[in-house]
Amino acid sequence: MRLFRIQPKDFIMKAITTRGASDIDAPNVFEDTDMPLASPGRLDLQVRIDAVAVNPVDTKIRAGALGNISEPTILGWDAVGRVEAVGDAVTHFQPGDRVYYAGEVDRPGCNAEQQIVDSRLVAHAPKTLNDEQAAAMPLTSLTAWEGLFDKLGLAQDDTAHSEQTLLVINGAGGVGSSVIQLARQLTGLTIIATASRDETADWCRTLGAHAVINHHDLIPELRAAGHETVDYIFNCHDIGVHWDNMVELIRPLGRIVAIAETEQTVDINALQPKAATFCWEFMFARPMHGYHPERHGEILAELATLLDEGRIHTTLGNVIGPLSVDNLTKAHRQLESGRTRGKLVLTALA
Repeated sequence: MRLFRIQPKDFIMKAITTRGASDIDAPNVFEDTDMPLASPGRLDLQVRIDAVAVNPVDTKIRAGALGNISEPTILGWDAVGRVEAVGDAVTHFQPGDRVYYAGEVDRPGCNAEQQIVDSRLVAHAPKTLNDEQAAAMPLTSLTAWEGLFDKLGLAQDDTAHSEQTLLVINGAGGVGSSVIQLARQLTGLTIIATASRDETADWCRTLGAHAVINHHDLIPELRAAGHETVDYIFNCHDIGVHWDNMVELIRPLGRIVAIAETEQTVDINALQPKAATFCWEFMFARPMHGYHPERHGEILAELATLLDEGRIHTTLGNVIGPLSVDNLTKAHRQLESGRTRGKLVLTALA
């Protein structure tokens, strides 16, 4: 896989880069850098960044998940900003448009003054949200949408699945927060979320979970809540930690979707007696492989409508401050603590 190659051009912008580090507290993990900005390609937008969000994928790539980073690299895959210029083949955006998007993992990210992004992955930002609120939404909402409707195969009908249950593991995280809202608003499912602290449990209930249980005692708590099994599981945490519980709790012919890999060995054969389905959701798969990337723009447009109608709400947790080396380091450190509620957002480059 190619990693964030920047073609030299004549425009120089300010950015925050990394050469990679597994330890966020190592020296010079992030650095202020003057970087060239490529001109927009035929289908690209050039966007001036107004706010960004930080996601677990940022910390994983920084730590080497896509291989060693040998040159200064711009991370960041959640942004809201204003279009500065458009490519020759772009017809649905123009300079001045306010947009939001998650972008592509194999192009330079949004921790910078400006960014080049494929217009097919972009939508007009929700009108009723400010920049920080909007920046919190794209990556996790796209992940939630694809997991629920593409992978679990749920119908988008608030009366559908009214006799069925969805278990959301790690309900208070960025993806879980979007899963709960979308499932509550667009299906008739009974939603059971996991959370281990009073603060995060309350957050899940506010978003629409019908019940909240502690994932540290998952099976007894689920059964105490009146459910022997569940029809669907959306796992937003390490699958190895929860694998045996999922095998026991999923009903025969049930479906499981997961977004977080594991270093543990899991027994996929354990699902065979129940003929249960296990599948991965990886939001970047469409742009990485060129498989209908325009679907991201379409989903984000639908999400903007839901947000503007007040049917779903921003999952913004905290605004860390302006984008800077210190604040970006703080955001990565907080994400890696595993105690984040909702999304962490930074405003435009300081």
